[in-house]
Amino acid sequence: MGSVHVVKEIYIYPIKSLAGISCMNAKAEEMGFENDRRWMLIDAENQMLTQREHRIMSQFYPQISDGKLSVTFQDQKHEFSISEHLETALEVNVWDDKSEVVEVNQETSKWFSKHLGFECKLVKILQIGNRKHESSRLKETFNVSLADGYPYLLIGTESLDFLNEKLEDKITILRFRPNIVISSKNPHEEDDFHTFKIGEVQFKNIKPCGRCIMVNNDPQNGKLKKEPLKTLSKYRNVNNSVLFGTNIVSLNSGIISVGDKIVF
Repeated sequence: MGSVHVVKEIYIYPIKSLAGISCMNAKAEEMGFENDRRWMLIDAENQMLTQREHRIMSQFYPQISDGKLSVTFQDQKHEFSISEHLETALEVNVWDDKSEVVEVNQETSKWFSKHLGFECKLVKILQIGNRKHESSRLKETFNVSLADGYPYLLIGTESLDFLNEKLEDKITILRFRPNIVISSKNPHEEDDFHTFKIGEVQFKNIKPCGRCIMVNNDPQNGKLKKEPLKTLSKYRNVNNSVLFGTNIVSLNSGIISVGDKIVF
């Protein structure tokens, strides 16, 4: 079984709800991959901003190089140091979880405000424990970055292929914003994984991931479509939740790479 499952793609999303970065390898940490969703945009009322309400956020493209995070929007580019932040702590909510964050700097917040068309701030979570997420299913609390609920999302290639067989307009895995994409043998077999190892890192499966309207946002152009949620709801609706991919946590830190085998 282990030889079937190989890491095909790795993604991080440095700023919540902006475009992701494809990586050949990444460092797994308790809160998620290093630099994954450590930053987030908030509005004037300190409420988180996502593509659900602002689809244009998918058109902001981050890159990380030489200790700096740059963001490109249309023909405009802005960058700041990964370690940069102001000192004053802010309390924000990521869904029902209270999170302590700090603003990166005023210039960066002004740049995003200009291009989004309303006042906002770019904030950063600094350390483990500044945001805790309680799993109602497991009655367990996890340290998470600024991701919706869990540190990692894993998807098998057959799950996407099975869906695309049913779609007139085929889609890519980017609709689902995974962290780890693995080759698989059967659609949605990742739902039933328990614990497994990739590279240096032991992972534990928490639960299949319930999907929202955001998967209908085409990341290529920011336009809202009817698919794939419409089709998925016909065969992946469990207790009024449409499932695709599975939420996992890491049990230790370490490097994983494209090409690594999944060992059960």
